[in-house]
Amino acid sequence: MSDSHHAHAPAHTPEAEAAPQPPAGASLRHVRAKGEPRFPDGPKPDPAGSHFERRIRSFQPRRSRVTTGQADALQRLWSRWGLDIDGQRVVDLAELFGNARPVVLEIGFGMGEATAAMAAADPATNILAVDVHTPGQGNLLALAEREELSNIRVANGDAIILLREMLAPDSLAGLRVYFPDPWPKKRHHKRRLIQPEFLSLAATRLAPGAVLHCATDWEPYAEQMLEVLTAHPDFENTVPGGGFAPRPEHRPLTRFEGQGLDKGHVVNDLLFRRVPHKELPPTG
Repeated sequence: MSDSHHAHAPAHTPEAEAAPQPPAGASLRHVRAKGEPRFPDGPKPDPAGSHFERRIRSFQPRRSRVTTGQADALQRLWSRWGLDIDGQRVVDLAELFGNARPVVLEIGFGMGEATAAMAAADPATNILAVDVHTPGQGNLLALAEREELSNIRVANGDAIILLREMLAPDSLAGLRVYFPDPWPKKRHHKRRLIQPEFLSLAATRLAPGAVLHCATDWEPYAEQMLEVLTAHPDFENTVPGGGFAPRPEHRPLTRFEGQGLDKGHVVNDLLFRRVPHKELPPTG
């Protein structure tokens, strides 16, 4: 159901009776009042609100049309499979998924087709998929329901707040960052997600041995990713001798990626493992 259809019945008052009626044949499409949520039972527009500082954002929220099917999925399924990133509590992942299987965090999933394919191929792994794109959130929920994928949860909001405030140390079995915004202009490079500070935060939430898997079709960004990951003390390259990795079978070839390859783009994968925690020297 579209968000345009969530009008509440007006109270039966003289003022309501006196209100002008639309002419015959006019559209009855509901226009949301200022502050009225698009999806009353779905994801919140800004779940963290003003609780946290407005840091430099690595993502750019996109406005695009939500289809009727996506809106219906958001309304019906969000309370079961959705998570608003409000930063107000630490999430019990076993409770969120209803089991204690390993959890992989995916940051940025587009329309969710690749996420759904990976979830179907590996039902023993739970996927916590984060994005701010409302049509994609609705589409992934719809895919999960249609394909009976109980190992997907969809998170709405800032992945940094999720990592920093809402996930316990060593709670993740993996982290996937596929085709993040490359921010190609030099003055915007500081907005790129894969930076030393992000890696340090991610390392605290990844269990030893967990793999961080990045993929990008923007070669200058791929080179930067390789540089900062290679230099970071909490990660080691899974490729002997270093460098980029071949695309692993578990990462599906997406429609977006296929279009890029047709245009001659080079896609680079990076797979880095969280190194074991350093043993602290004995004291006393």
